[in-house]
Amino acid sequence: MHLLLTLDALLFRMVGGQLKRFAKARKDLLVAVNEMVRHMFDEIDYILEGGNAERFASLYGNDPKSHQNATIGNTVRNEKENCIKVPKIYWEFTCKAVLTMEWIDGIKLTDQAALERACLNRRKLIDLGLYCSLRQLLEEGFFHADPHPGNLVATDSGSLAYFDFGMMGDIPRHYRVGLIQVLVHFVNRDSLGLANDFLSLGFIPEGIDIQSVSDALQASFGDGTRQSRDFEAIMNQLYDVMYEFNFSLPPDYALVIRALGSLEGTAKLLDSNFKVVEKAYPFVIGRLLADSNPDMRRILRELLICNDGSIRWNRLERLGEAISEQASDSAEESPDSEGNSSDPLGWKSFDMRSVVNATEDLLLFILSEKGGRVRVFLLRDVIKAADVFLQDEVAGVLNEKPEAREASDSEVNATYTRVAKGFHYLRQAVKLAPELWTAMLIRMALKPEVHRFSFDIISALIMHLSHKLPETFWICMSRHLHKLVRNHTSDEL
Repeated sequence: MHLLLTLDALLFRMVGGQLKRFAKARKDLLVAVNEMVRHMFDEIDYILEGGNAERFASLYGNDPKSHQNATIGNTVRNEKENCIKVPKIYWEFTCKAVLTMEWIDGIKLTDQAALERACLNRRKLIDLGLYCSLRQLLEEGFFHADPHPGNLVATDSGSLAYFDFGMMGDIPRHYRVGLIQVLVHFVNRDSLGLANDFLSLGFIPEGIDIQSVSDALQASFGDGTRQSRDFEAIMNQLYDVMYEFNFSLPPDYALVIRALGSLEGTAKLLDSNFKVVEKAYPFVIGRLLADSNPDMRRILRELLICNDGSIRWNRLERLGEAISEQASDSAEESPDSEGNSSDPLGWKSFDMRSVVNATEDLLLFILSEKGGRVRVFLLRDVIKAADVFLQDEVAGVLNEKPEAREASDSEVNATYTRVAKGFHYLRQAVKLAPELWTAMLIRMALKPEVHRFSFDIISALIMHLSHKLPETFWICMSRHLHKLVRNHTSDEL
């Protein structure tokens, strides 16, 4: 076997060398060939595969969120059945050419009828596989590069069993952070940020004009109407740009793309509408909130704050809504609903201590010297919200319908709505951990920067409203006349 593979490897290198020399193939072609050859030999080294299996099991097979007893109210629910299983390796019967492992009975994910007969929840299986894959790619870095349906089975107890650990990847932390940053910049449609990400990760050759790459990426986004979160569609958008500028993907990143593509393809067997980027969003946000590393905090700021300093209220609203839903779920959850939990693994939930710490860090950044532009935009949004509030009061007094406003005010109204929702979501979040939020708010209230910014807001509001005295006067007059007419009518009756 080794002799045949060695001959194949030599042939691959010969063909690759000739293509590079005469057909002007990509300069990284031989790198790709070498990586493919390395994996060919790795896949027939069963000592290595057994070690990979045990390392995978130690990292993900005993995941505390899957094995721990979950307490709900006064009851204890054992979640051991919802876990990742890895076959045990019997080393006494294993050598470089023979791999002996535990037999695990399971159901192929392609066997829909068998899954239904076993009463297995497809959504839970998808969540289980997705959560495990995201932990591999974004937390630990050691990942299964080939999670296709042949390497995964569902057990009768609802666990997901992994097989075939010959093709594994191992990405260092800075690449994992880079992967999160690429995702955030893609979601933000920040083409220049993406181009700089590709440069820092070593994807772009030296001497390439970054602005040209940025322009090409921006063109690949289109007009914004086709912002698909389907991984295959996303890669199709980027492939032309990658080929045009001769991108060179590090071997492990190529495996990441393969793993994500395989994951989405496998999940679509259970749910045809599955989109890996969309489903991964809560996990990515959770990682950004939980990790206090400066790089992760910077990425979180980029997600919530535009390059010009304006706040992405829609993203903030979405995050607040997710945390608010967690508060509602916690309040409504009962022992009877344990089997129907929308998030049985808890991976879509947010650790409130992390949320509070991230909120405090974000507020400190806004109040710092670097956050000056953010404060300017925040002040502008507060004034806009005050204007809309005043307009609503006028509309209420004059019995006008709010939708009668001009279309040009729609953006202002949206800002006001989001600010109002933000306060609602904040109240919901405080219910989850009132002591943490209270302590944080007290710490912030004692800071001189908060006093100065509060004074700036009050001063700006007073100055702005002073220019609206005529309007304010008519508001008061309208209320007074409305009251007089109402009293007069009641007297006549």
